[in-house]
Amino acid sequence: MIYFDNSATTQVEESVLETFVKVSQQLNGNPSSLHRLGDKADGLLQQSRRQIAEVMGTKDAEIYFTSSGTEGDNWAIKGTAIEKRRYGKHLITTSVEHPAVKQTMAQLASLGFDITYLPVDEQGVVSVEALTKAIRPDTILVSVMAVNNEVGSIQPIHEIGEILKKYPTIHFHVDAVQAVGKIPFDLGEHSRIDLATFSGHKFHALKGTGFMFIRHGRKIAPLLNGGGQERGYRSGTENVAGIAAMAKALRLLFDHKEEKVAKQRAIRDHILDTLAQYPKVKVFSSKTGAPHIVCFALSGIRGEVSVHAFENENIYISTTSACSSRSGASSSTLAAMNIPDKIATGAVRVSLTDTNTLEEADQFLKAFDQLYEQFKAI
Repeated sequence: MIYFDNSATTQVEESVLETFVKVSQQLNGNPSSLHRLGDKADGLLQQSRRQIAEVMGTKDAEIYFTSSGTEGDNWAIKGTAIEKRRYGKHLITTSVEHPAVKQTMAQLASLGFDITYLPVDEQGVVSVEALTKAIRPDTILVSVMAVNNEVGSIQPIHEIGEILKKYPTIHFHVDAVQAVGKIPFDLGEHSRIDLATFSGHKFHALKGTGFMFIRHGRKIAPLLNGGGQERGYRSGTENVAGIAAMAKALRLLFDHKEEKVAKQRAIRDHILDTLAQYPKVKVFSSKTGAPHIVCFALSGIRGEVSVHAFENENIYISTTSACSSRSGASSSTLAAMNIPDKIATGAVRVSLTDTNTLEEADQFLKAFDQLYEQFKAI
């Protein structure tokens, strides 16, 4: 089997799974309990928080645990809207965000908030100048993803942050789910990013785990109220085993990170260079994008047909976003890039991780060549 759908989810690393099982079996106390078992669970929880903060270059108190990137995006956006609604109801985002951001914005619009969706260029990249012009006196939030999950375009997060330094009252949220371990991403004291969301199952941890960065001094309202866990910001008993496993997965992700990224980039470039030789193939990703994503379409063939054709060869890819692929809708990112719908409906995505190999890429390309010949007559 060749698994090239890592932007949808990654395989759990064996030692990470072992950590989850060990903690689940040996440390079943509630970290909020006052007895010894609760203290041990809380100790491991805080140790995991410190480890994640160290890897990410932040303070322990700026890391909060969630269940997913979707929860984090909802929390960052709705939490800001609730907390800052007395100061304004204008939010800025882009036309190529993940559904967790776009649908959250749509919900806020139905509640009376004003949303600006910034356009992108043919590479799927937003204009810093356009963003600057969109800022208003009542703007309370700018939300821009670091790496697009469909085509891999990298947004100018640093440049946007430099602009927003002139507007200290505006919260800056970044969906970093596809960025962590793939591109340089700074959350240090000189970064302008206020809120950032991450998902464990995108870097070999378990599904149902995630974390969020909230810069010290920035306030957002909680979405989950109750027992006051996570310093009152996110109530609900913490998934200690999952969090400990996620902390381990993140540490492993950053071990020899440069080598891992270079390996993925080499595989991506090999696939891009080969696909470019086929006249009926339209490639949407570029070598300036993230090192792990290749998005392309075979002219006249719907994306789901290509996905199942590769599946028959025991190769697993996806149509653009896994979160919306079952709906049958064409890619919103490609639409924002002005790709005609008849081409966009054929889009598929190859997404890599550090365990993939050039040999797997060659097998994929061999299978693609055979399928291309079969489909050419169509």
